[in-house]
Amino acid sequence: MKKPPLHSAVHHATLRCALAFASLFLFAAASAPVLADTGTEREKQETVQGPPQPPLRGLSRDSLLEYRSAGGSIQTAPTAAEWENGRRREALEAFLSIIGPGPADAGQPRPSPPGPRMEVRGETDCGSYVRRFISYRSGSGGSVPAWLCIPKAALGGRSTPAVLCLHPTDGLRGHDTVVEPCREEYPPYAAELAALGFVTLSPSYPLMAGYKPDLKALGFTGGGTLKAVRDNISALDLLETLPFVRREAGFGVIGHSLGGHNAVFTSVLEPRLKAIVSSCGFDSFTVYMNGDLRGWTQERYMPKLGTYLGRPRDVPFDFFELISALAPRHVFISAPKGDSNFRWESVRRITEAARPVYRLYGAEDRLKVHHPEAGHVFPEDTRRDAFAMLLRVLGTP
Repeated sequence: MKKPPLHSAVHHATLRCALAFASLFLFAAASAPVLADTGTEREKQETVQGPPQPPLRGLSRDSLLEYRSAGGSIQTAPTAAEWENGRRREALEAFLSIIGPGPADAGQPRPSPPGPRMEVRGETDCGSYVRRFISYRSGSGGSVPAWLCIPKAALGGRSTPAVLCLHPTDGLRGHDTVVEPCREEYPPYAAELAALGFVTLSPSYPLMAGYKPDLKALGFTGGGTLKAVRDNISALDLLETLPFVRREAGFGVIGHSLGGHNAVFTSVLEPRLKAIVSSCGFDSFTVYMNGDLRGWTQERYMPKLGTYLGRPRDVPFDFFELISALAPRHVFISAPKGDSNFRWESVRRITEAARPVYRLYGAEDRLKVHHPEAGHVFPEDTRRDAFAMLLRVLGTP
């Protein structure tokens, strides 16, 4: 029987939602394909992925178990704890050196200021769920516009898992693109997940659409990436206050394009995110747009990368380490073979390099990678597989 389109679950009656939801359990039983783990690490690098990449701060990009000891020598981490205290710690310092600095407490928990945490500005009945237009207080300062979708079963008292839905690039519609069909290449995955029974929260990205925080006045002199991360962390703080949100298994995050790397950046710094979906969100800086980093240097991203124009191999962090830093959590990556923004071959190389790190945790099966025959889009079949992963990790709504 042909699976019902996910868009119909958003716009049609509860029966259609139930059919789409039931179909996900069929997908949940099947694992996403995992590349074969044969041969030595060096053989895989040379025959599957090509010659070695240039070093990253003097360490290998492909052999991510390498780390620099306190004495400066290059070692290989035999345990997850040693990897965390070595390579992961150094990678996060390099990452923060580019996206920061921010406010003094940008990476730390912060007491909530007095007053209401959330203001509801409007509500729409969407059939099986309600969609509320809200603003919430960010711990880094200011108020963030967002869409909060709540299944009616949750409003009736059912404990419900929650997913943070991060939108793709759209200067006009911003976070609207994930709650209703706005552009053919941008599926409304927040609405689709809400129709399937999840609570979804979709904040606007800084300097997109109508959300214009003064980054420098707020202390974010390194650009919008860290501000977005802090807004997302505050969104999780908000979800934890909602009585119908199930918190025991943690939260999920999903994003396409801009939302894809926003999901990765946030998850690296936020351990409450236990299930991470990134579509068309990244490749290595060494190959991005044939080495042209200008797209990353805008104020809303990471202006400091402008220092590395013409020499992308010298950027002090890369997605090789960031994807590894997500271990041992569940990660689903979609990198279509026709994506003109991010090269799928680079994504495959990054994920293959990350597998030995996941193996240290006994969690290699938690890193899933899909390469659909498509362009810079998030295909429906791929979304179904991603949604099935969210179901497995966060539980049935």
